[in-house]
Amino acid sequence: MQTKIWILLICCSFTSVVKAQEKIETDRPDQTESPYLTPKNWIQLEAGFNKQQNDRSNFEYFSPTLLSKWGITKIFELRLITTIITNQTKFATTKFTETGLAPVEIGAKVFICEEKKGLPKTSLIFHFAIPKLATKSFKANKVAPNFRFVMQSTLTNKIGLGYNVGAEWDGFSNTPSYIYTFAPGFNLSDKWYAYIEAFGSVNKNESPQHSIDAGLAYFVNNNFKLDISSGFGISESAPDWYFALGGSSSFPSKSIATILPSLFTKNVVGIASIPYLYATSPSQIFVSITWV
Repeated sequence: MQTKIWILLICCSFTSVVKAQEKIETDRPDQTESPYLTPKNWIQLEAGFNKQQNDRSNFEYFSPTLLSKWGITKIFELRLITTIITNQTKFATTKFTETGLAPVEIGAKVFICEEKKGLPKTSLIFHFAIPKLATKSFKANKVAPNFRFVMQSTLTNKIGLGYNVGAEWDGFSNTPSYIYTFAPGFNLSDKWYAYIEAFGSVNKNESPQHSIDAGLAYFVNNNFKLDISSGFGISESAPDWYFALGGSSSFPSKSIATILPSLFTKNVVGIASIPYLYATSPSQIFVSITWV
């Protein structure tokens, strides 16, 4: 008996979405999180595949990292971050590779204020990384919190400025790293968006990490967005470079119920990455495991 994993990604227009919404607002691909919340009673999935070189001998692969968001009210969304990480270290004659689940992060985004009289649109994001919800080799010693204030200012009808400040803990040390991001964004057309960005972190026990990156996004429609981004470190301790591809989609939470009957067909005997499974029309994204 041979096991095969089939991953089928069908990107079609969601013409039968129950309720129209404004163009999707996402927290990817940049490091700067958005102050916009997922609309009430909607679910939003943001997935990415990243390759990062930390130094000449060490690489990290995120395959994928998935941010799942659920709009509970107009001012509150629930968030879940799951990341499959592969750490690869090259030695003179050998190569060590380890793959597993990083600590799952559970949190929320809370709306604070709209943009008004020079004040930016602002929200607060916080998460708690749960050490036991991870593969053994990637577990931390303690719960690792993080938070950031996420802000956005409108400069023109085509240009916006996003910026974040906050702190995060790694689950091992009690000393936080203070984080910052600064990202001008440009609406090139109704379908295309681009940004440039500076971001980094400062920890009193470590050398500071500073990087810059840029990215491009394409809106397939109001509910589906594709992106590409890349960046590099400008301080010695920052990662050398990274490259990422991703996509984001949103849909009404009640539409999940429409796919449940299709999960119990004779061909589907296992399910991978449940957050990817949804349907509002026959043309959907789904991930399944089949045995041949």
